[in-house]
Amino acid sequence: MTKVLIIGAGHAGGTAAAMLRQYGHEGPIVLIGEEPEPPYQRPPLSKAWLKGEAGAEDLYLRPDSFYAEQRIELRLGVRAERIDAAARTVAFTDGATETYDALILATGSVSRTLPLPGADLPGVLSLRSMAEAEALKARLEPGRRLLVIGGGFVGLEAAASALALGCEVTVMERAPRLLSRVASEPISDLLARRHLAEGVDLWPFAEIMDLRPYGPEPGDDRPRIGARTEGGGVGMGHVVLVGVGADACDALALSAGLTCDGGVVVDEAARTSDPAIFAVGDCTRRPSALLGEGLFRLESVPNALEQAKQAAAAIVGRSPPPPEVPWFWSDQYDLKLQMAGLPGAADRIVTRGDPDEAPFAVFHLKGDRLVCVEAVNAPAEFMGGRLLIGRGTPVDAAKLADPAVSMKAVAA
Repeated sequence: MTKVLIIGAGHAGGTAAAMLRQYGHEGPIVLIGEEPEPPYQRPPLSKAWLKGEAGAEDLYLRPDSFYAEQRIELRLGVRAERIDAAARTVAFTDGATETYDALILATGSVSRTLPLPGADLPGVLSLRSMAEAEALKARLEPGRRLLVIGGGFVGLEAAASALALGCEVTVMERAPRLLSRVASEPISDLLARRHLAEGVDLWPFAEIMDLRPYGPEPGDDRPRIGARTEGGGVGMGHVVLVGVGADACDALALSAGLTCDGGVVVDEAARTSDPAIFAVGDCTRRPSALLGEGLFRLESVPNALEQAKQAAAAIVGRSPPPPEVPWFWSDQYDLKLQMAGLPGAADRIVTRGDPDEAPFAVFHLKGDRLVCVEAVNAPAEFMGGRLLIGRGTPVDAAKLADPAVSMKAVAA
């Protein structure tokens, strides 16, 4: 029977194991992860976890009993060291070697570090794993200041959570606006206004030169860390969260001779350049029939789930699942941002609603076809937009812009 070895016990790897059994795979499945925890959800780490509203068991994808019941061997706290593609074996740091008939790489991504002096100071943290989230949560006491470097999703979500815990927050972003790489200007502006209204100290155009230790403020015994900018300003925090993006963990694939390009390159079935090896989730660069030509690195739970299904279907010889429109989300305060598609190919935008408040949506069109939707507290616009992107049918921009016209009518 075909033995499937899965390296990476995150959302993608855990789902791939489950889908293999759901699709009828009867052979051995071995799921191996570096962390001591079984597969869990990462999005709540910057929200419910930090605020103490969720514990470890709330984040686990499935109960421990699931793996035994489904005959999935789960090995945790172990790191893969080397793939021998010719022999179809993987060597691990604990000295063990596993054979495979099919291998799935679900190695995820790693937080980028700041290439700056002082970036390794105690109290300079990342937020990618449960352990990192717990380390940050332990420092978010009322009255402390959190300094966030990077105005992306993780940093802004953590900023909102820290405020809810009674902390003060500064966010430093080198770009002119928040979310500059992933969201349109109207969405960035709306979120910036909300963060400012909640009391966040926003620093755009903040080109940081270094991080340095500073003494406590008068009347306080807690040391601080300062981020010094080109202009001479210094952003201060008792704890610093670095949220400047993540890189694909593709070193293991590279060492095995697999084709990589800022991530493990895969096809529509999540297969790598080696026909016996698949890759899923954040570690990949993949094609998408719904996004057009080229390869895309899509860091999201929906992408991880879709690719897990693709790999499992290919391994068991099942018909491939239909392609899905990529989508993303972020929760900040009482604002839910939902996005579908990618805006890169668009030649114009259409707004729906008042850009100064939610609900509000931005639609990105190429000609008369929708390629991306961004919706804040507007689930109908998000769902309708996602449907229209998948269909690829012409859209009446005037109806799209008119909140009086339902999304159902627009889609019709």
